[in-house]
Amino acid sequence: MTAPLWTPSPERAAATRIAAFTQHLRDKYGQRFPDYWSLWRWSIANKESFWRELWDFCGIIGEQGARALIDGHLMPGARWFPDAQLNFAENLLKRRGGDDALVFWNEHGARRRLSFDALRLDVARVQRALRDAGVQAGDRVASILPNIPEAAIAMLGTTSLGATWSSSSPDFGVQGVLDRFTQIAPKVLFAVNGYFYNGKAVDTRDKVRDIAASLPSVERVVWAEYIDDHPVQVAGAAPPRPRPGSATVDRGGAAPTEETPWHDFLANDATEPSFERFPFDHPLVIVYSSGTTGLPKCMVHGVGGTLLQHVKEHVLHSDVRDGDRVFYFSTTGWVMWNWLISGLATGAACMLYDGSPFANGGRILWDFAEAEHFTLLGTSAKYIDAIKKAGVVPRRSHQLPALRAVLSTGSPLLPESFDYVYECVKPDVHLASISGGTDIMACFAAGNPALPVYRGELQCRGLGMATDVFDDEGHSLAGEMGELVCTQTFPSMPLYFMNDPDGARYRASYFERFPGLWCHGDWCQITANDGMVIVGRSDATLNPGGVRIGTAEIYRQVETLPEVVESIVIGQQFQGDARVVLFVKLADGLRLDVALIDRIKQRIRENTTPRHVPAKVVQVPDIPRTKSNKIVELAVRDVVHGRNVKNVDALANPEALEYFRNRRELAD
Repeated sequence: MTAPLWTPSPERAAATRIAAFTQHLRDKYGQRFPDYWSLWRWSIANKESFWRELWDFCGIIGEQGARALIDGHLMPGARWFPDAQLNFAENLLKRRGGDDALVFWNEHGARRRLSFDALRLDVARVQRALRDAGVQAGDRVASILPNIPEAAIAMLGTTSLGATWSSSSPDFGVQGVLDRFTQIAPKVLFAVNGYFYNGKAVDTRDKVRDIAASLPSVERVVWAEYIDDHPVQVAGAAPPRPRPGSATVDRGGAAPTEETPWHDFLANDATEPSFERFPFDHPLVIVYSSGTTGLPKCMVHGVGGTLLQHVKEHVLHSDVRDGDRVFYFSTTGWVMWNWLISGLATGAACMLYDGSPFANGGRILWDFAEAEHFTLLGTSAKYIDAIKKAGVVPRRSHQLPALRAVLSTGSPLLPESFDYVYECVKPDVHLASISGGTDIMACFAAGNPALPVYRGELQCRGLGMATDVFDDEGHSLAGEMGELVCTQTFPSMPLYFMNDPDGARYRASYFERFPGLWCHGDWCQITANDGMVIVGRSDATLNPGGVRIGTAEIYRQVETLPEVVESIVIGQQFQGDARVVLFVKLADGLRLDVALIDRIKQRIRENTTPRHVPAKVVQVPDIPRTKSNKIVELAVRDVVHGRNVKNVDALANPEALEYFRNRRELAD
């Protein structure tokens, strides 16, 4: 067993919220919990009691009702808290006063802050305006907004009414947005006139109007003005357009869509939101799969399951508490944006950022963290790897005394990136690599501020989540690679998919591999420390000679080389077998030569097995990724094999796919 990179002091561990929760259970149930794993096992064996106790400990507003779970043996089919009544927005707005609720920065120097009272007032006005626009419980409201305060305000106003929220970031193309929103038929669309990225402002007005014209369900577009307030170059802009005002969108003979500026929409005298309470499984939010292998799945998540999971992960797994200042770098199109905004339910302030995380020489997020005293900073594994390679050392350049936790998700965090955080960010910080997904609005593997951090490992399985690793025959594995499964029901399973009336697509997505159990599609291992290592998606697992290899096992070797900025690996069908092909993006000015290929192969061979060594190593100038910054192995595999990639609008840089097409290096 290796030594941990970080261990909390006994005093720090004892002061965590998870320690207080554990003590509460000891006192109430007379149960001994000598370690976290005994608590985790109790939460699985006593799942109804666990989720009830979590509800009370975290101060959820609402009525639990008499029953915690019915048909708990069914998956899918179980129902959590079938008698409960609650309102999501009421729980996020329960704190009052003049302290910060939202603090916003962008890459061009804009700064805004809203107190809890100011946020509550704006939500009241959005709620009134939506109600006056005919929005009712069960209607859908969509947005094409960047991570600005208006997005959080609109979401809270929508959910306060019992309407269902869904958001797309404004960098999606027209078809990418339509692939999502035509499936959900929103009644109102919140939109922005542009967004900032990498030194430019990108105008979105024509794109939004094209989208609205193709959505017959949309009755009103509400415009948040953003780029006009910042005198910077608009990418590809023609002469300035008039600001959006009260107007209509022509939809080719269909009823026109009314357009209203944000400030006009909020021009009413509402001062307090009202909170009708809804069932636990009332639809709250619709989120989407990446959509790179077909139309995106529209996953509908409920009020209660989302709220319970998020407060559990904030309070117990991340030690967020009243008055903290929580940041997660995310666009509104990624599930982590929802997780961030839920931090309001703990009494924490949410830190919002729009723009490139590499602005100001890669310092912008650390400038924000220092100035606003972040207590939790969340980001992607790719960002941490990128600033490591760029030589950014926040420990030297910034003062971060308030920072207690750094979270990473989106892809496996490389062991060397663990080293980087402790050497270059802060030596006494809780580093949590977490993993779950859009599918569950939560984590299967999470952090624990009272446990040690081991290099390259996710610390623990989340409370209330019966997470395990299975072999192909459905047997539990320890210390070996297998499929990530969940063997018991949990509150944040999707309620259903849109346009899936008999549930066939839903069941096929998670329950066909192991009937009655959730199969998540990750290839992973439970470690000797009872932590977890995830090595990639199981549908992207390599299979040379019939041996399954996780892609992250190769990435963690290749991307330690200073010459390699990023890589992507696939299995290519060749001469009746699957061979490993590695594509590398190199540092500026470098070309792949025989010596570097040999070094790459040697690094892989020495630290894995000969079967991991790629048959081919090929240089590419860029690697395609989704809007949430995940590389798309399956899309690259399709291009290499001459197959069409569906819905390229789901990609942030679809042009990069062309670098993989008809490569002569792969012909022999």
